[in-house]
Amino acid sequence: MNEVTAERTGNPDMAKIVYVLYLIGLLTGLTIIIGVVMAYIYKDDSPEWLRTHYESQIRIFWMGILYSIVATLLIFVLIGFLLYFVIAVWWIVRCVKGLKYLDQKQAYPDHQSWAF
Repeated sequence: MNEVTAERTGNPDMAKIVYVLYLIGLLTGLTIIIGVVMAYIYKDDSPEWLRTHYESQIRIFWMGILYSIVATLLIFVLIGFLLYFVIAVWWIVRCVKGLKYLDQKQAYPDHQSWAF
């Protein structure tokens, strides 16, 4: 029998909303949790190019937590304060880069990276 498989088109608007929630979350904190939950929900039902964005968003969340824990531990030697600034810049760059590729309907390049 012939099975017709539909190409998943995905909705890039949801990924865009997650990036915006992440950027707002730098000020509020709460919207980051909402964003990562949305990324987990929409990841499985999206095409491959869009899935890289959701995977990158999930990775940004968990790596941000890890980097923040390290920065908190290093506050006692005063370098932690500088690391918080570096983490914020890293967070913004990853989100803006994601928005750029999302507008071009391209996959997030090297979405498994630990850096920018």
